[in-house]
Amino acid sequence: MKTEYNHAKTEFENGLLEITFHTEGGPLLWSGAAHDELAELFGEISRNPDVRVVIMTGTGDTFSGPPAEDFKFPVLDPEQWEGIRWHGEQLVMNLLNIQAPVIACINGPALRHPEIPLFADIVLAAADSGIQDAGHFLVNAVPGDGMHIVFPALLGMNRARYFLMTGQTLNAQECKDLGLVSEILPREELLPRARELAAKLLTKNPLMLRYTRNLLVHQIKTTVHELLGYGLALEGLAVVDQGLKIRQDA
Repeated sequence: MKTEYNHAKTEFENGLLEITFHTEGGPLLWSGAAHDELAELFGEISRNPDVRVVIMTGTGDTFSGPPAEDFKFPVLDPEQWEGIRWHGEQLVMNLLNIQAPVIACINGPALRHPEIPLFADIVLAAADSGIQDAGHFLVNAVPGDGMHIVFPALLGMNRARYFLMTGQTLNAQECKDLGLVSEILPREELLPRARELAAKLLTKNPLMLRYTRNLLVHQIKTTVHELLGYGLALEGLAVVDQGLKIRQDA
């Protein structure tokens, strides 16, 4: 594994890879740099057959931020959007291409790209955590880089549309009731529980583990192949249109 990532600390031992997302040692604040780097990280993991189980979590009391009120979607032209489109596609596909079971610990509010922990095979959540898509509709961007896939798959179409178009926040108990997370625990018990589950998984036949992961993400990967590029294209068109309007009004 690459030893240095600016937005993720990795520890790898005996087939278990632990990832802790962060920004300068504190909670992860989503940015273009984080977006690009996590796409690279997931790609590296997906190409490493020695990784047999993955645990991912955030830092402190937040999984990912910032909230919508602290973020303004950048004004971009088509060439600038292409960088986001390319890395957005890689981010989702590389995550799903990881051929090892993934355990997510949502240690606090997951406000930006909550699809990352929700694409995991086992999702644990702190009692005071929650999820929201703070980086798209609320800030005048189409939720087309995976949100339009994962939330209809997990919530059903009507609940997903309400969630995405209103900026709804779902707390940990609501997430559990809706089937988005499997267990709610005190924050300090998340990683011990994840490691307990990982230890049990690591006793299994490596090929059985890999093939189970591949099988259980196949359907969502098929949908991603079909809809991710379309979603990113529509998101980009609206972003560029917004940028043109801002320039014309300036």
